Amino acid sequence: MRGFLLQLLCAAVLPAQTAVSLEGSFVLPLEDPSIQYETAVLSDPASLLQRRIDKGQARLEYRDKHGYLISLLRQLHVPVSSQVLVFSKTSFQLNRISPQAPRALYFSDDVYVGWVQDGDVMEVSSVDPHQGAIFYTVDQRNSARTEFKRREECLQCHASPKTLGVPGHLVRSVYAGPDGFPFFQAGSFNTDHRSPFKERWGGWYVTGLHGPQRHMGNIVATDRDHPDRLDLNAGANLTSLKGKVDTEPYLSPHSDIVALMVLEHQTRMHNLMTRVSYETRLALSQQEAMNRALGRPLEEWSDSTRRRVYGSAEVLLKYLLFTDEAPLEAPVKGVSAFQAEFAQRGPSDRSGRSLRQFDLKTRLFRYPCSFLIYSAAFDALPGTVKDYLYRRLWEILSGKDQTAAYATLSRGDREAVLAVLLETKQGLPAYWKP
Repeated sequence: MRGFLLQLLCAAVLPAQTAVSLEGSFVLPLEDPSIQYETAVLSDPASLLQRRIDKGQARLEYRDKHGYLISLLRQLHVPVSSQVLVFSKTSFQLNRISPQAPRALYFSDDVYVGWVQDGDVMEVSSVDPHQGAIFYTVDQRNSARTEFKRREECLQCHASPKTLGVPGHLVRSVYAGPDGFPFFQAGSFNTDHRSPFKERWGGWYVTGLHGPQRHMGNIVATDRDHPDRLDLNAGANLTSLKGKVDTEPYLSPHSDIVALMVLEHQTRMHNLMTRVSYETRLALSQQEAMNRALGRPLEEWSDSTRRRVYGSAEVLLKYLLFTDEAPLEAPVKGVSAFQAEFAQRGPSDRSGRSLRQFDLKTRLFRYPCSFLIYSAAFDALPGTVKDYLYRRLWEILSGKDQTAAYATLSRGDREAVLAVLLETKQGLPAYWKP
């Protein structure tokens, strides 16, 4: 019994020491009864579509040039305008990827689709509200029955310290050579809205305007001894990829800069919601086991459990409110339909304000609160931690919390976000109401 209690104490205390930052985190136990990543019933968009296909309520149409891609995007409500192109060999279909034949990525709020020219399969990552990223492939051969095949081997890269220790996503910036292979000895960057502009999009194509700011996109590293010596001017402010790559095989000629910025933001946001969900479920499960062993009330919390749950929630909260966003040094403008289509998806308040409206002058969004607060993943967070997040959000947006951690939020920002959420976010606690 004493050894058992010691194991429980270690399980409860050690994660608490890392919960404040979550960076470089160990991989959480996916097989734990409170998680059951491989066996739980799923409700992600891909699994729901598979059920409709199995019942004869939906079907994917095959086309010679793109296989099932166009039909899949339509069924999963993924816009073509979200297309971005990555030419670094950082996918398991690396043999088909190069600067001459980049991989196309398409995304919505809860689905990511990867397509390569002449590929055997499409790659799909679909966000389950409880389990996080679920990875599939779809065979690109014309078949009487389409199947989303779950691929646990994707977790070799997509459940690691780089994804906060949970099944998740990442946008990686590398020094890619002329063949697309990264020079990993020169380092790489996992990018999100906190990343300096100059570290973004190595190994990606980028179309759009960004003034004197420079990024790593649209260029390859030619100096093998010093791959980090890039001519950043050569890839700057491109409104067309003509002369860089033949875009005729793709659904769009663009790899839009605004789409890339949204992609970066939401991948980490998804990972954080999954991490907070997992951390809370694990902490409460371990706390209950400890309480049973010690004869304590089952609902009692230790200080370490409180730190685990609320510490990880604070990390999510700061990212949700863009407190560490890297400021833009010049305006950014996309060249595809993505910018307008994304903003139109709302929801909007009576004044026409929406969390999807862009700023693109000094920051990504006009109102600094992630649109993924409307997502099924946010709504599915364990009740205990969601109650905490709502309470803390209210304190921050109402101006009660004036701590340095949220000093980047002006009074106008707080009032605007609060007003938008009051009119557009369902399920807010009663104390939010004026």
